[in-house]
Amino acid sequence: MNTLLDIVKRHKAGEQNGIYSVCSAHPFVIEAAILQALHDDSPLLIEATSNQVDQYGGYTGMTPADFRNFVFDMAEGLNFPLSNLILGGDHLGPNRWQDLPATEAMTKADALIAAYVAAGFKKIHLDCSMSCADDPVPLSDEVVAARAARLARIAEKVAFDTFGVSDVVYVIGTEVPVPGGAAEELEGVEVTSPQAAKKTIQCHQQAFEAEGVANCWQRVIGLVVQPGVEFDHTGVIDYCPEKAQDLSGVVNSYDHLLFEAHSTDYQADKAYQALVRDHFAILKVGPALTFAMREALFNLCDIEEEITAKSHCSNLKEQIENQMLTSPEYWQKYYQGDESQQRFSRCYSFSDRIRYYWPDKNITESQNKLFSNLSRSGMPLPLISQYLPEQFAAVRNGELKATPKAFVIDKIQHVLRIYAKACTLSK
Repeated sequence: MNTLLDIVKRHKAGEQNGIYSVCSAHPFVIEAAILQALHDDSPLLIEATSNQVDQYGGYTGMTPADFRNFVFDMAEGLNFPLSNLILGGDHLGPNRWQDLPATEAMTKADALIAAYVAAGFKKIHLDCSMSCADDPVPLSDEVVAARAARLARIAEKVAFDTFGVSDVVYVIGTEVPVPGGAAEELEGVEVTSPQAAKKTIQCHQQAFEAEGVANCWQRVIGLVVQPGVEFDHTGVIDYCPEKAQDLSGVVNSYDHLLFEAHSTDYQADKAYQALVRDHFAILKVGPALTFAMREALFNLCDIEEEITAKSHCSNLKEQIENQMLTSPEYWQKYYQGDESQQRFSRCYSFSDRIRYYWPDKNITESQNKLFSNLSRSGMPLPLISQYLPEQFAAVRNGELKATPKAFVIDKIQHVLRIYAKACTLSK
């Protein structure tokens, strides 16, 4: 049985289980996720978003096939069984081409879906919620569902043509937090109403039937909703089970459907356990992973500055700041306020727009120099204790090597461990 279908089946049978979805293309994050899944002997779900990876390369420069090869190569290098690895595509639809008329945008979305499915991605989030250049704002549920069903038909055809069978599973629904976190301070978020969730399901089921793909409706495993979780630049809105109680019960009427929760980053440990218990059992995590990675790298910079002459330092922090100022397109419309507030956000915002800049050649060279400096000189234990206390304890207990990369990987895994525990409480 398809791994995700099995997870849904077990959850529906009363097991408090789920799966977390790693939404990142950074090599350190992917490596940390693979190592965590190896440790846990668990399946691993890694997702690419439509702006990261598309048929033209996206902002990562990778097509779906490129991303598949990148992840598979790393998994094989770490001896992770590919049978336990699931690739997903997030927000697949006309998102990248909203400035085009709907006809043109959907034609490109058709090709996007085809590329993902042909490359072996098995979990597809159909998201046609965005209005295109000649569309009304907002789109009706019926139009959104009809466009999603059109993409499902293409996905099914490509799967059969490529693999002889379709075991693709789908996620529907569009009521999601702003990707990457909110751009302004939030006081609260409204939980999706049960009525809205039911209408989304109804419209999509009818659209699938009208499009001739009713046979794959039982493989629609996830409905994206807003359970009341969100983060902005400096704050987190915590999950409140009482507010989501009515919504939680909606999926009880469907034997193949759970909720998918986006922007779950930075929640308290107990919140993840409560989310899984309340059937929000597919937990997306993204910026929190590269945020933890950035923390580790900045901490390593602090150690470097204590033991390395300034003239020989990597100057990684400065290199990042210079590149973000030179190419502000990935943060400028998100970070408001005066110059001082923007500078703070560029470094420390929970939305972590730095994640768009790590592939830059100059930043990569500075990071490599940081690692080289610290590997050559060695990191004194007192400084590891000062700047990386959790990793210091692991080193002293013989659980972690005292190397720069090991510290970065472990910081990322600290986030993943919390998700993994919440998703396997019944084991």
